[in-house]
Amino acid sequence: MNKPTMPKLHIGPLVADVPIVQGGMGVGISLSNLSSAVANEGGIGVIATAGIGMFEPDADKKPVEANRRALEKEIAKAKAKTDGIIGVNVMIALSDWENLVECAVQEGAHMVFLGAGLPLRLPKSLPLDSIDALPTKFAPIVSSARATSLIFRSWEKLYSHVPDAVVVEGPMAGGHLGFKTSQIDSPDFALESIVPDVLSFVKTYEDKFGKSIPVIVGGGIYTGADIYRFIQMGASGVQMGTRFVATKECDASDAFKQAHIDCKEEDIILIDSPVGLPGRAIRNSFLKLREAGIKEPFTCLWKCLRSCEFKKAYYCIARALMNAQQGDLEHGFAFAGANAYRSNTILTVKELIATLVREFQECALKGASPDLGI
Repeated sequence: MNKPTMPKLHIGPLVADVPIVQGGMGVGISLSNLSSAVANEGGIGVIATAGIGMFEPDADKKPVEANRRALEKEIAKAKAKTDGIIGVNVMIALSDWENLVECAVQEGAHMVFLGAGLPLRLPKSLPLDSIDALPTKFAPIVSSARATSLIFRSWEKLYSHVPDAVVVEGPMAGGHLGFKTSQIDSPDFALESIVPDVLSFVKTYEDKFGKSIPVIVGGGIYTGADIYRFIQMGASGVQMGTRFVATKECDASDAFKQAHIDCKEEDIILIDSPVGLPGRAIRNSFLKLREAGIKEPFTCLWKCLRSCEFKKAYYCIARALMNAQQGDLEHGFAFAGANAYRSNTILTVKELIATLVREFQECALKGASPDLGI
């Protein structure tokens, strides 16, 4: 009996041999090393742009230039290491998001994932009258069918074009979340509750535009059985971020990875981010001090996130995440998804993908989709 295989993920002319998008993890967690490793195993590797220029020597004086230069470098390094699919994650909340999207397109990224806000339009510097002809494909990251509808209808009106794919991210994801705190534990906003409505809406636009628009799901996806479950629901692929932190190729420091390995379920908490959104992170001494109302002194050199209330903030989140990426968890913290506590060893990306494929096959052979409590 032949083993069942994972379906390939088709996004326009792009074909990923395994339907896994590695989630973009900002401030240096997913750069060229991790993204190229994922792409080499048949998935879609993603470079995150949030805070990408903070590691440049002139970041404090020329942040916009530093961000663009760093992104150029990371795309070039990733493409030198793989012939696979490399994407770029850009947060709409970033002050220079348009500059970063333009850079990703010019440098030949295969995909641009647009999250942390509603991308109702694209940068004016792009050839907006022929977006569909660009080699780079676009996928907004949404948290509801309503958000999907707003984006699609805006793009249809402005460009006579709609996104090439959609990522639906649920409330179990790590980092900043597109939900109110009161919604995060509500069954009405669980990933399996919001996916069907997005699939139904996207289908109307597939019919209208005569093209396939894959729906990719993320937020709490951890095993190959999880992948099987959502493929059965109608998704074309999954996005996984947290699971790739505990890999040798992840661009984070060993201390950052170890924080994921060492954490327990009760250590994973929701925080009120200075940028005005709830976030999911691993509680440590740094966050305990902030919870106690003790301010970490900082100077805001530029407002990198448009919604950041830096005058009221107890710390600079960009600096804290940069410190953690470099291993200084006394002056920073690690973002993490709800399932981070399940990681107990560091794998290579190759080993992780092989494990996910095997788990998918085992579930498919049984023909069952167990309730995994996602």
